[in-house]
Amino acid sequence: MKPEQLRMARAALGLGVRELAELAGVSFTTVNRFETGKSGLQHSTAEALRIALEAKGVQFLEAGGVSAGPGVAVRGGAA
Repeated sequence: MKPEQLRMARAALGLGVRELAELAGVSFTTVNRFETGKSGLQHSTAEALRIALEAKGVQFLEAGGVSAGPGVAVRGGAA
């Protein structure tokens, strides 16, 4: 997951940094620092964020295939 994907996913769901952090069970400062490019994520933290967002209907898109670059999609009605 790239920082811009995390920002896109939060925006698509209308979640604030604190809300996402609470859903994923991580620190909001960790989310903020990753989104702003100030630090990376440990594998367990990235997985917690991914699982929380996927539970809300987010799909992470990688570059290539039908996607022009890394991005996200949200299943209808999942938020």
